[in-house]
Amino acid sequence: MTLAKRIIPCLDVDNGRVVKGVHFTEVKDAGDPVELGKKYREQGADELVFLDITASQQGRDTIASIVRKVAEVIDIPFTVGGGIKKLEDARDILLSGADKVSVNTAAVKSPELISELMSIFGKQCIVVAIDAKRNYSIEKDKTIFKDKDERKFWFEVRIYGGKEGTGLDAIKWAKEIEQRGAGEILLTSIDADGTENGYDIELTKSICKSVPVPVIASGGCGKARHMLDVFEKTDVDAALAASIFHYEKSTVDKVKKYLKRNGIKIRI
Repeated sequence: MTLAKRIIPCLDVDNGRVVKGVHFTEVKDAGDPVELGKKYREQGADELVFLDITASQQGRDTIASIVRKVAEVIDIPFTVGGGIKKLEDARDILLSGADKVSVNTAAVKSPELISELMSIFGKQCIVVAIDAKRNYSIEKDKTIFKDKDERKFWFEVRIYGGKEGTGLDAIKWAKEIEQRGAGEILLTSIDADGTENGYDIELTKSICKSVPVPVIASGGCGKARHMLDVFEKTDVDAALAASIFHYEKSTVDKVKKYLKRNGIKIRI
């Protein structure tokens, strides 16, 4: 039985406000996280993702007080990430009302954290986020792709909000984190982020093929057609979006009706 595809609005939070940028830079204010969380729940969002986007680079914890306030106004699965470095951080976030925790930078720095989190909180609670960017400096042992101009590249995992390269191949990293206990992968294309030109189909398809766990596509959604494309062309389980909802280019319920009309199994 095929599961219904999920539509997930994303709240990128910086200093208590929802923000949105392009390629992880040029961030602009997009609203209050509590108000937006409540609105998306009422529109029929399947889940909500809250990412404290500057917690890791600023070396601080996620803002638990805001997480609590958002959790109070929604009754859908709620994933929170940003600044989670150890088991206690994850516990605090889950006790603040999150259903799942998302780790990114800390997972790259200490991969054993994934297994530790999974063993204590269960695989269903552990989301590992991958922020990937095309790298045209060809190195051996990388999964090589070609762009439309026949230039070779590979997808590099980046951390600290995309600001630091890791040298890790995103395809191989996805396989490793799944083996270590990730229950789900939140995959963001830095190249596509904020462009509103559509998801990175090549990246998404490759990650979906390489792991058996659910994958959430993120980065680049500007209209409902982009969600249809990613569902039709890849085996992704969910589509995450921000700009299209924050700036009211569409609503969750309208997107879902459009997808259902076009043959995608969706929860209305």
